[in-house]
Amino acid sequence: MLIEPGIYCRLAAASRVPRPAVFLDRDGVLVEETHYLHRVEDLQLIKPAPRAVARLNQSGILAVVVTNQAGVARGYYGWPQFEAVQEELERRLAPAHLDGVIACGYHPDGRGVLAQDHSFRKPRPGMIQHAASQMNLDLKRSWIVGDKLLDLEAGIRAGVCGAILVRTGYGRQMEPDLVTLACDHVRLEVADTIGEATEIVIRSIASL
Repeated sequence: MLIEPGIYCRLAAASRVPRPAVFLDRDGVLVEETHYLHRVEDLQLIKPAPRAVARLNQSGILAVVVTNQAGVARGYYGWPQFEAVQEELERRLAPAHLDGVIACGYHPDGRGVLAQDHSFRKPRPGMIQHAASQMNLDLKRSWIVGDKLLDLEAGIRAGVCGAILVRTGYGRQMEPDLVTLACDHVRLEVADTIGEATEIVIRSIASL
């Protein structure tokens, strides 16, 4: 559902006890990067994605997608097309499930009311902070996984404990610049795929 013209948001109910989460970028992490994905027929899962999300589900770690969707702002596609792709993605992930999805359709070069650098647009932390407040998430035990530095930066700014750059999507070309994000309070990792990243997260959270 839309909570404002440029924000799509669907989140599970909050739990009584704060829980850890993994914030997942979508394109390049769960699905192959196809440049403004908006057609169901172009959707291709990255192979380990269903198993990776299932492992999070089994471990009691919430899986929340946080994705910039500049194509909406630019007029390349609308929210109905985004939702159709998202529904197909979740169908293919089943029986694993996502616990939340937030998408930001704002962009400074967008059209009309969508032409703004909104606080939810990564690398700003708004999507993560909103999910945390609505779902009662423990950010100090949570991670972010992305294929771009702006994904990881959003997590760092929100206060997660760890950030993983995957080498799928744009990740491999971003890897040399990962050092620019180094900070004392966030563990930075690199993984080949979402599958490897998930195992890092599960081991880390189990040890806390």
